[in-house]
Amino acid sequence: MSSTPHHDVDQALAYPEPPAHPNWRHGRARPRPLTPAQRRRNRELLALALRKPRAA
Repeated sequence: MSSTPHHDVDQALAYPEPPAHPNWRHGRARPRPLTPAQRRRNRELLALALRKPRAA
């Protein structure tokens, strides 16, 4: 049993908050652009997904 009364413990502060991911910092880490091959593959996958009937 803890010596600290239950009502005095803030559960949100039980663990420290992890550092923010670098992509969350505005104006810094920018995603690299997709290559033409990646864009073509994405278009093919999208077209395939739109043609197939959805599984219920």
